[in-house]
Amino acid sequence: MSDNELVVVRGELDRLHDDLYVLACAVDDVDRDLAATPTPRAGELRDMLEWLLEAARPLRDREFSAPAAPGS
Repeated sequence: MSDNELVVVRGELDRLHDDLYVLACAVDDVDRDLAATPTPRAGELRDMLEWLLEAARPLRDREFSAPAAPGS
């Protein structure tokens, strides 16, 4: 392998993809909510922010483990 290649365990890559999808959906939801409500109330903004943070936290906390060596 070259220095520009990386080995990632399939399950970790799948979880990353899932978490990115959830975040993308949250962004779409908030975009749609903001477009539908030109002047949202503070409580509505808080709900939107909480949804974005809930979707983003798994990515903030993500750590990849090194794949197991062959034969271990």
